[in-house]
Amino acid sequence: MRKTLLGMSKNQTMARVVKRLGPFLGTRRFVPGERIEDAIYRIKELNAQGIMATVDHLGEFVTSHAEAEAATEQALLTLKALHASGTESYLSVKLTQLGLDLDERFCEQNMRRILDEARKLGRFVRIDIEDYARNEKTLSLFERLIQDYGHETIGLALQSYLYKTEGDLKRLSVFRPNIRFVKGAYQESKDVAFPDKKDVDQNYIRLVEQHLLSGHYAAIATHDLAIIETLKRFIDQHGIPRTQFEFQMLYGIRSQSLLELARQGYRARVYIPYGEDWYGYYMRRLAERPENVMFIVKSWFKR
Repeated sequence: MRKTLLGMSKNQTMARVVKRLGPFLGTRRFVPGERIEDAIYRIKELNAQGIMATVDHLGEFVTSHAEAEAATEQALLTLKALHASGTESYLSVKLTQLGLDLDERFCEQNMRRILDEARKLGRFVRIDIEDYARNEKTLSLFERLIQDYGHETIGLALQSYLYKTEGDLKRLSVFRPNIRFVKGAYQESKDVAFPDKKDVDQNYIRLVEQHLLSGHYAAIATHDLAIIETLKRFIDQHGIPRTQFEFQMLYGIRSQSLLELARQGYRARVYIPYGEDWYGYYMRRLAERPENVMFIVKSWFKR
């Protein structure tokens, strides 16, 4: 099922069909709305419960410079709206949305415009990591940007299912990076990624532990409660301050677990996407957890 859903996430014909059925398919569980105002409304509710947010204007794999420029403008508007709202939140972006596949220099220029605004507003921006084909381009661009903007303004996500990530983490350590650790949500070859879940999980724990012991900030983004408990024990054993890490989860998944972490005094953040181009994101969320598919199916029978 996972492979099928991930394949569907890149099918544009399927995307057009599914987008017309959005409300029927329960998309609001994972995407609160198409406008930044929808996201901010939910962020304020979450902030009131002690949960911070990161916001992503959905969209990826643009096909023209005009689309990439429009996405850049939307990112700038999002930053300004988040700042004006006074919410505890930052921005997440995907480089393909900013034109990475069209022209790397053009993409970098767009990213610098976003980071200039973020630095002016005192906001943080994280680059989401995408599929393996774009991994090295993303890391190279991040290395250039963090030298100019610092880890206070820009961060990156890394995937534990890739063999190369441990080396990448060591390579980036000199910059004291703020890293969001994820398992990985794309369909990759066993030549570049661990095929077995247990190996992905073990590598995830190993990467986070190495990063924390280096004294760098870690965003522990997982819904795996066993991994969370393992890392909580490690953190306690090594006396790592709670200001050096946070737990993150996706909007609509294990919300109660994240709330409980916040109540325990941990820094907690939810990843909130918004926008019209929600199809690819939505399909990857279904692919990650079969329970998500069953939730949608059950909701049909409650109508």
